[in-house]
Amino acid sequence: MENTGKQEEKTLLYYNAHAEDFADSTLDIPFSSVQDRFLSLVPEGGRILDFGCGSGRDTRYFLSRGFKVDATDGSPKMADIASRNTGIPVQCLRFQDLAVQNRYDGIWACASILHVPKEELPEVLLRMSRAAKPQGILYISFKYGTFSGERNGRFFTDLDEEKLSRLLLLRPELSLCSLWISSDARPERSEEKWLNALLRKTGTCPKP
Repeated sequence: MENTGKQEEKTLLYYNAHAEDFADSTLDIPFSSVQDRFLSLVPEGGRILDFGCGSGRDTRYFLSRGFKVDATDGSPKMADIASRNTGIPVQCLRFQDLAVQNRYDGIWACASILHVPKEELPEVLLRMSRAAKPQGILYISFKYGTFSGERNGRFFTDLDEEKLSRLLLLRPELSLCSLWISSDARPERSEEKWLNALLRKTGTCPKP
């Protein structure tokens, strides 16, 4: 667990140090095809949690479509930038500290919980499912593959279809609605592949 803490600390230090550059490189990337796919399953005007919101790109889009949005990020500097970009308060929150229950119609975790070590992902997904209302929708995305470790100064857990299937076996309250592979939305990284999944909370979350 000590090593896990060091991995998390290093990743957060990276985002604090590169917050402005990261925000500038992601804020205006077109992503409406995935955003709209998620929103089509969320009740009109419903409440969404942007869980690890980064630059605030997606929060801004959801707000523009008439949804209520709460946004969080683990990096204080990223949270400040996202608040500036969206016009709403953004809470600085670790994924492992999410504690609300039955609040959200949708939870959006785009390229965010991929920084959680694989052994902690079942607990983070449990916290997400608890935070969702019954029948709530969760979107998650990971770099496609089986790698787990440091990459470019940050910790990553990559998933493929098999690894996601094994993870969801530990969270039976979440059912898989759809799964697809996509290319990175950034043209200079179009060769990179991503695993995307939409999940639905189908029942009462079990106790850990």
